[in-house]
Amino acid sequence: MKRSSVFYTITFIFVLALTSIFLAFLWLMDYDKQNYTRELNAKYSTIAKNTLFYMSGIINEKEYNRQLEGISMPEITDEQTKEEILKNAMVLEEISADIGSSAIMLHNKHHYLKVQHIDKILLLKDSDYQPYRYDIIKIIFSLVALILLAAYIFVIRKLKPLRKLKRQIDIFAKGEIDKVKNVSSGNDEISEVAEAFYDAVSQIKSLNNSRKLFLRNIMHELKTPITKGRITAEMIQKDKNQERLVSVFQKLESLINEFAAVEQVTSNISLNNTKICLIDDVIDEAIDIAIVERSAVTINKLNDFSVNIDFKLFAIAIKNMIDNALKYSPDKHVNITISDKKIKFVNKGERLKQELAHYIEPFTKGDNAQKSFGLGLYIVDNIIRAHKLNLAYEYKNGLNIFSFENLENILVAQIDSDEIKNSEIA
Repeated sequence: MKRSSVFYTITFIFVLALTSIFLAFLWLMDYDKQNYTRELNAKYSTIAKNTLFYMSGIINEKEYNRQLEGISMPEITDEQTKEEILKNAMVLEEISADIGSSAIMLHNKHHYLKVQHIDKILLLKDSDYQPYRYDIIKIIFSLVALILLAAYIFVIRKLKPLRKLKRQIDIFAKGEIDKVKNVSSGNDEISEVAEAFYDAVSQIKSLNNSRKLFLRNIMHELKTPITKGRITAEMIQKDKNQERLVSVFQKLESLINEFAAVEQVTSNISLNNTKICLIDDVIDEAIDIAIVERSAVTINKLNDFSVNIDFKLFAIAIKNMIDNALKYSPDKHVNITISDKKIKFVNKGERLKQELAHYIEPFTKGDNAQKSFGLGLYIVDNIIRAHKLNLAYEYKNGLNIFSFENLENILVAQIDSDEIKNSEIA
C-alpha cells in the first residue's frame, strides 16, 4: 500500500489523537496530584497553626474545636507507638515558628502531623488520608481510548470497500474486463461509486461485444465472396489480367486478416497464443502475406535464435513494416537487419515530416498513402507493445530506419529444430 494512502492518513490521525490525549492525561494527573498535595499541606498547616495556638494559650479549647471542626486528626497517646513512629517515620516537610514547630511525616502509608511547643510534643494521625490514586483518571483515559479505537475501526471498515474497488479498477485497467465484479455492499457513497463503476464497465463490455460481433460478421460475410472470386479467377485462362485479378483477391484476403488484427489491438491485446519459433519463420510468413517479391527484401541476420511470440500477430507487424518501407521507398526495396537486441527495417526515402508518435495514431496517412487506411503503424505499435517491445525511428544518411527494440524481452534460449516442431504441434 502506498504511504500516501487514505488508510495511512487516517491511521496517522488516530494515532496522533491517541498520543495527544495520552500526553494530556499525563499532564492532568501531574496537575491533579500537585493540587492534592497543596490541599493536604493547607490542611496540615491549619491544624498545626491552631494546635500551636491552643498549646501556647492563644486560643481556648472551644475556639480550637471550632477551627478543627470536621477534621479527623486523633492524637496518638500510646507512648510506645508514638516513639516508634517518631523514630521511623519519614519527614516530608517541616516548618518552624516562634511558638513552636510542625512536621508532616509518613509511616506505613499513613500521614502523621508532629506538633511541638517547647518540650511538649503532640502526634496526630490523619484518619482521612488516602494515598493519591490514578484510578479514576486511568478509567477515563481507557474509556476515551476505547472510543477512539472503536471510531477508528468503524471508519476503516467503512473505507475498506475502497480497496476492493481499487482492485477491480486495476483489473479493468489491465483489459481483463470480463473479470470485473460488482463490489458494492451497502447504501453509502462508496458503494454508490462501486455500483456506478460496475454499471459503466457493463456498458463498455456490452459495447465491445457489439463491436466485436459487428466486425466479425463483416469479415465473415466478406470472406465468402472473396474466396469464391479467387477460385473463379484461378479457373480462368492464365494471362496478365488473370494474375492481377488473383493478386487483388489475395490483397483483399490480406486486408480481412488485418481487420482481424485491428479488432484485436483495439480490444487490448492479450497474448494467449504465444509459442516458441525461429525468427526466420516469422520473417518468411511476413513476406508471404505481404505478397511481395523475395528480391525486394534483403535479410541480414547476425545469428540464429528463437523467440516466444504470437506468431500470427508478430508476422502481421513485420508484414506492415515491409509494406510501409516498400510503399515509400523510391527503389522499392527494404533491408531487414536482425540481432538479439533489435530488428531494423531500413529503406531509402525522405525523412518523416512529423514525429513517430503522429504516425502510430490510427487513421494517420503519409503524403503518398491515398489508398491506405492509415492503420499500418498503429497496428504494428500495438502488437509489439503487447510483446513488451518498443517501436523506434531514426533518419540517417538518406535512410529511414524503423526498429523493434528490446528484443531480449521475447528472446528465448537456443533450441534445436525438433523442439521447435514439437512446440508448433502443441
